[in-house]
Formats: sequence, structure tokens, C-alpha cells
Amino acid sequence: MAEHNELGKKGEELALEYLRLKEYEILELNYRYQKAEVDIIAKRGGLIIAAEVKTRSTPEFGNPQDFVKPKQIQQLVKAMNFYVEDSGLEVDVRFDIIAIIKNKAGTRIEHIQNAFLYF
Repeated sequence: MAEHNELGKKGEELALEYLRLKEYEILELNYRYQKAEVDIIAKRGGLIIAAEVKTRSTPEFGNPQDFVKPKQIQQLVKAMNFYVEDSGLEVDVRFDIIAIIKNKAGTRIEHIQNAFLYF
């Protein structure tokens, strides 16, 4: 597996651990709909959370959250619309980004809630 893929996988594992510690209920991992993939779908209280995980080894070229582009946001929203309707849910959806910097110096996790609003 390529090094960047391993880093991404490790980032998703760290994000899961982080969310579980914060008492989120994990509903889906790597949920796919058409061209979109939602890294983590979780529940907390009366909210469904779609979490996009971005992991980098350095912020030298920008923070991880800067790599979530408008096209990806549109696809995430479309996927979550389908997920909510297909599941027969009547809940609010929040879109979060979990930005992770992981390297030899350590790990930094930043949880950005309401990273973009559509619902």
C-alpha cells in the first residue's frame, strides 16, 4: 500500500477513536453513494454527523481541512441526502471535518464542527 494511503487509513482510525471517546455512535464507515464517499457517519444526540477525515504528515502545503474542495462538498451533501432519505430518517445533518497532522513529532487532531452548512 502506498505511504499516503497508509497515512489516510491511520487518520481514519485515529478519527474513529477520537469520536468514540467523545461518545459519538458510529453508524457507517466509508459510506459510498455514486461518486461520493463519506468517511464516517455518526450519531450524537439528535444529529447525524458526516465526518470527512483529512490527514497530512505536515501542514507545510496547507492545513488538512483546506483540501476539502467545493466539488467534494457537493458530493458529500448529495450522498448524505440519499442516506437520510433511504434510511427513512427525519434528522438534522451536520458536516464536520476531522483534520489530522501525524508525523514523527506526534499527532494533532482538530475537529471542525459545522465545517459547511447545507441542511
